[in-house]
Amino acid sequence: MKLLLAFFISFLFSALVVINPFTSSENTPSVTLSDESDWQLVSTNNEPLARHENAFTELNGKFYLIGGRTNKPINIFDPATNTWSEGATPPLEMHHFQALPYQGKIYVLGAFTGGFPRETPVPDVYTYDLATDKWEIVASIPEDRRRGAAGVVAYQDKIYVVCGIQDGHYDGHVSWLDEFDPATGEWTKLADAPRTRDHFQAAVIGDRLLAAAGRNTSAKTGKTMELTIAEVDVYDFNSGKWETLEQPLPTLRAGTASVVQGNQLIVIGGESGEQVPAHSEVEAYSFGSKKWSHLANLQQGRHGTHALIYQDTIFVAAGSGNRGGGPELTSMEKFSP
Repeated sequence: MKLLLAFFISFLFSALVVINPFTSSENTPSVTLSDESDWQLVSTNNEPLARHENAFTELNGKFYLIGGRTNKPINIFDPATNTWSEGATPPLEMHHFQALPYQGKIYVLGAFTGGFPRETPVPDVYTYDLATDKWEIVASIPEDRRRGAAGVVAYQDKIYVVCGIQDGHYDGHVSWLDEFDPATGEWTKLADAPRTRDHFQAAVIGDRLLAAAGRNTSAKTGKTMELTIAEVDVYDFNSGKWETLEQPLPTLRAGTASVVQGNQLIVIGGESGEQVPAHSEVEAYSFGSKKWSHLANLQQGRHGTHALIYQDTIFVAAGSGNRGGGPELTSMEKFSP
């Protein structure tokens, strides 16, 4: 009798495992659910300026909110004092860019200036010097390679600008990959990505550049939000070649934030034509398992901002709470896997 009961329990457990939608390869072949802890709102002594289409980055232990629609001073967060302060205002309105901390300064390139829908690419490379609280033009971008809403990363003392759009939210999608040498000011054209995309953030894991999420923004055809991109494209710095991951992004959206933790690419928030509220989804691709996982959702869906990692914790701040231009947010939240 005991043997029969044990067999029955074993059979029932096996059946439950088979029909579990989170483990069945038939239902979700590439996406699993994680048991990560929740995002937490960060209570600070004061608030930064509300902004969106801005950058958010960390350098030397402080966080920097930079740019966005209308020209606003930098907001600087000091985790040691839990307080926001102000830094120098950029020389011009700059938005839709991925700020790059690099060799003690913050670089801005691949940005737009001006108003919707035909924003103008910023023609120069700017740096913000933390020590002097000053902005400076350090190089010019070749006229035939200027665009905004592009991905920007650093790899082995060079800066890389990938994809983007030339004519604001209107038209001019590009698949370009350019290498910029800050030491010499030299630009080099590299192999085009497999597809065009804008309103995304690039990332680097090891010797690979990753381009995930985004869209082909097309106010020209009335499809500003709809043309989102599922494919994730990967550039190998060693071979100089592109490939596309077999597993696409689970939740299609643009205006996302991307960070790297270990061998995982984490894509945060965003906007799409599918819903008015900004996306709160957080999804991670592991190069170990070659699968996507759903992490805990943001408390506040947001797009048009960035995320950073500080002391193994992910922080995200500002951005827009709905697709499009508002409401602009001041809140910050954190996530500690």
